[in-house]
Amino acid sequence: MTTIDYSVWDHIEVSDDEDDIHPNIDTPSLFRWRHQARVDRMEQFEKQGADLEKSRAECRRKLADLQKRIKELESAGTDDAKAELSRARDEEKQLKKEERSWEKKIEEHRREEKKMPWNVDTLSKEGFSKSVVNIKPEVKEDTEEEKEQKHKTFVEKYEKQIKHFGMLRRWDDSQKYLSDNPHLVCEETANYLVIMCIDLEVEEKHALMEQVAHQTIVMQFILELAKSLKVDPRGCFRQFFAKIKTADQQYQDAFNDELESFKERVRGRAKIRIEKALKEYEEQEKQKRLGPGGLDPVEVYESLPAELQKCFDEKDIQMLQDAISKMDPTEAKIYMQKCIDSGLWVPNSRTEEDAGDKEEEKEEAEKEKEAE
Repeated sequence: MTTIDYSVWDHIEVSDDEDDIHPNIDTPSLFRWRHQARVDRMEQFEKQGADLEKSRAECRRKLADLQKRIKELESAGTDDAKAELSRARDEEKQLKKEERSWEKKIEEHRREEKKMPWNVDTLSKEGFSKSVVNIKPEVKEDTEEEKEQKHKTFVEKYEKQIKHFGMLRRWDDSQKYLSDNPHLVCEETANYLVIMCIDLEVEEKHALMEQVAHQTIVMQFILELAKSLKVDPRGCFRQFFAKIKTADQQYQDAFNDELESFKERVRGRAKIRIEKALKEYEEQEKQKRLGPGGLDPVEVYESLPAELQKCFDEKDIQMLQDAISKMDPTEAKIYMQKCIDSGLWVPNSRTEEDAGDKEEEKEEAEKEKEAE
């Protein structure tokens, strides 16, 4: 018959043993004092062990540095190096001896630890501890370039379907279309619909813009609902339609308010885009008009006095010369230089034309002479 060895339980120290205690002594307080005293002894013992390990580690570090120095001195070969090498080797022997001493003390400390009686704090130790929590992994946010490429690829593939959804009017039609095409329930669709609204407003298709704006807010409400529920938007768009079709007046008002605000933002963006386009067009036309001196003839004409403007309107050179002669010479020179730089006035143009005609007549006369 197998016997059980109970000797392992002989050295157990339990602070709350029910010893005979004098009735005038507060038992719970006594138990707390005993336990605290034992904890203090254990902490002191552990600190001694940590100090021994630290001292041995420091000794080993010094020894490693010294051995490295010895190798350097051995390769030096000078008299001074030989003398220092001798001292270093003596120090090495001393450090090795010190290291053995620390190792011996650590071994003794470990033996003392094994001899210590068990108590309520050391009878058992946690052998296994693990907690598993299902946490949604962090999703790496796309860069602006990645978002742009993703949007471009999505639109190229589903542009026709997005436009179809934008033209739907009834709740049931929208829900059925998204049920048949759940891939459309995403940020890319909402972004495309926003751009589509601005394009329609720029083209002055106001009724169509308002229709697409309605579908844009539908998609944005679905995305916001998914965000609040922390679910994929493809899995909750039916909840939105069920809610909006049976919603109270407050929810309907919130939807309509957001729709009206969105349409105002679209009109503002469209206005900015139109103004920007007009400004770019005017700048292009201005660049085309610039004269040889880099001035805009329209701006120069508007800056001229009325009498000079009349000369250019009637294209009367004699009238222009008379008007210039009546002006202050310095002021007249400034005005005429602006006209030349803007191309309003081309100096010596008549003379150059006459010279050109004479050159042509001369060439024709020479040809006739050669023919004879």
